[in-house]
Amino acid sequence: MDRKKNPYAPGAGTPPPELTGRDKILDDVEVALARVIAGRPSQGMFLTGLRGVGKTVLLNEFLQIAENEGYVADFIEAPENRALAELLAPSLRQALLKISVLEKAKDVVSRALGVLKSFTLSMKVGEVEVALNNKAIIGIADSGDLERDLPDLFLAAGDAAKANGTGIALLIDEIQYLSQADLAALIVATHRVAQKNLPIIVIGAGLPLLPALSGDAKSYAERLFTYPIVGALEARDARRAIAEPARELSVEYTEDALEEIVRTTAGYPYFVQAWGSVVWDLAPQSPITLDDVKSASAEATRKLDESFFRVRLDRVTDSEKRYLRAMAELGSGPYKTADIAAFFKKKGASFGPVRDSLIKKGMIYSPRYGEIDFTVPLFDQFMKRAQPTVRAKPSKRGQML
Repeated sequence: MDRKKNPYAPGAGTPPPELTGRDKILDDVEVALARVIAGRPSQGMFLTGLRGVGKTVLLNEFLQIAENEGYVADFIEAPENRALAELLAPSLRQALLKISVLEKAKDVVSRALGVLKSFTLSMKVGEVEVALNNKAIIGIADSGDLERDLPDLFLAAGDAAKANGTGIALLIDEIQYLSQADLAALIVATHRVAQKNLPIIVIGAGLPLLPALSGDAKSYAERLFTYPIVGALEARDARRAIAEPARELSVEYTEDALEEIVRTTAGYPYFVQAWGSVVWDLAPQSPITLDDVKSASAEATRKLDESFFRVRLDRVTDSEKRYLRAMAELGSGPYKTADIAAFFKKKGASFGPVRDSLIKKGMIYSPRYGEIDFTVPLFDQFMKRAQPTVRAKPSKRGQML
């Protein structure tokens, strides 16, 4: 088939497979956005799920929905070791400047920009500070304490949006990388505008540990946000995600070919899309058969290893790699931390620093007390390919580390 028409390749223009089977989440977001901009109470949303399930794709779809609902919206990615103030200030500045052209309540917008100026000065957000010509408003959002100042900034921005008949939607990806203090401040600010029914909504996404992180930051977070789980696609939805983009180009799959892709990918959207792309490029004609899928297996696996798995493994230390490989040796997760320690013939407490580091790097998470699992689907299989044997480092006493 023509590689130039590959419907699964990034940027091909067809709806990405990740949106297949996500109707309930999309409907819930539409309802929440409609309620908030109308001044009625609603919860925000924090999507949770493993890597490669389509959380970022959904956030981008939410962005479009929000703009269609009349919001000024922005997508923010929270990288590791970045302060929340640095992430939010440019987005709120952009939102307020867009609102200012509506010509309805310029004085309220001017006040909000003044509060933002105070905020950037107190938080030392230099780049935004230079870009603002408004005079700082003394005594508001200028204490230097994010948990005190961010709510004041949200209230001022919410007042400006309400006075101009619009709303502000902040879509934040990788929320698990925020510090506990920053996450607590974001939750408090969201709570304050919700109490006032102001049209600001925070919608985020993160790894499965996000609900626990939110609860640890502020116990009432569960009342402010819903936490829908974005997981693997149901088999019927995965088949649709493979078959429909091809059908639009007059290409068909045999049923056993579809079943093989669904089985191999376990229905995880990123893998479904990657396999579809490789099979399309290698299959000689329509219909695409089971033999075509099996022939593409090695190339699809190689591409996933290089583009999806390897970049994550390269972020960890040798001792962390040994720990991950030991997890894989135990089969499919979740894994009891005691079993991993027993594999190395050591006490569980000795692996605390390695385990904590892997959690902070987003490689593993704890689904429940005493258990851990990979944040990346099928990572156990990749670890066995990357390291066919377990390479344990002997200690001075001859024990494995």
